[in-house]
Amino acid sequence: MARLVRESFAAVEPQAEQVAQHFYATLFSIAPATREMFPVNMQVQRSRLLRALVHVVQMVDRPDDLLPFLRQLGRDHRKFGVVANHYEAVGMSLLSAVKQYAKAAWTEDVERAWAEAYTIMARAMLESANAEDGPAWWNGTVVERHRLTRDLAVVRVQPDYAVPYQAGQYLSVEVPQRPRMWRYFTPATAPREDGLLEFHIRAVETGWVSRAIVTHGELGDVWRIGPPMGRLAVNRESGRDVLMIAGGTGIAPMRAIIDHLSSWGENPRVQVFYGGRVRADLYDLENLQATAASNPWMKVVPVLESDSTMAAVEKGTLADVVTRYGAWQDHDVLVSGSPAMVRSTVSRMLVAGTALDRITYDPFTMD
Repeated sequence: MARLVRESFAAVEPQAEQVAQHFYATLFSIAPATREMFPVNMQVQRSRLLRALVHVVQMVDRPDDLLPFLRQLGRDHRKFGVVANHYEAVGMSLLSAVKQYAKAAWTEDVERAWAEAYTIMARAMLESANAEDGPAWWNGTVVERHRLTRDLAVVRVQPDYAVPYQAGQYLSVEVPQRPRMWRYFTPATAPREDGLLEFHIRAVETGWVSRAIVTHGELGDVWRIGPPMGRLAVNRESGRDVLMIAGGTGIAPMRAIIDHLSSWGENPRVQVFYGGRVRADLYDLENLQATAASNPWMKVVPVLESDSTMAAVEKGTLADVVTRYGAWQDHDVLVSGSPAMVRSTVSRMLVAGTALDRITYDPFTMD
């Protein structure tokens, strides 16, 4: 099943945008009520569908990784009002879209493989959604907002009730300026007793939501916050040291994990490579260095691609610099940043000899 799904998906991936368009056109035709769950502009939604498909296809024969991801996704989809009938419509639309563009690669065996794979996906998501007794989302009010640069803001949100996330996890967010456009952002601090959430938001050039938050967000805005998702975490009992690789605002989950670790007396050694194109991208470097100064188990290495004026910095991309240090076989590796940065870094590390099962990254952290 896994082989047939991967091979047929490889045949349609070059036409991924058309596949997504066909999927949503079919879904809205056979289940018109689902159209109200999505924003008017579907461009970002289509790309998110493709990233989800790619992620699932990559893990289709790794149930220990895939099932927890699907269960989180099922809990998260409750905020849309998804019910059992919607899963049937989604499955029909998905198979129709893949079949349309797989052409000769689509056979009866391939169809059975996709049907089996989707049944596993839908069952895991639906069972998780039905078993969840917590809220589908939490309301939170923006209580602080600091615009660090033209395109970067730190926003603090006070939920009505504490959101039960773990350090390193990300949350889906809907803001009043962009209704129905849910986006994923990661708290930059570990859970606090008062429940306050801190987000580092960079206005992505084509990001409808991130630009609205940075440019037009105001104190008193009420956000809707979905259930926590994500696998980034440090197992303090593993006996292995930790390598953190973060680009730009990808430092947020690492900051949250370090914040959590700082509450313990002893920790594994943590090596942080924090990178960007120019110095302004390393907006949180001073805070990280201050934390490292008081925690001997932590070390920070700044990395810049094109800015040569800064002292004590490694030159190159994160992928270049990290693999220059070796294969990190004895470390648990956490990677966070733009999809392009994550892809290039993970690929280079695998070539360098890092084991895939030691590398953790999340697929849905971009606007």
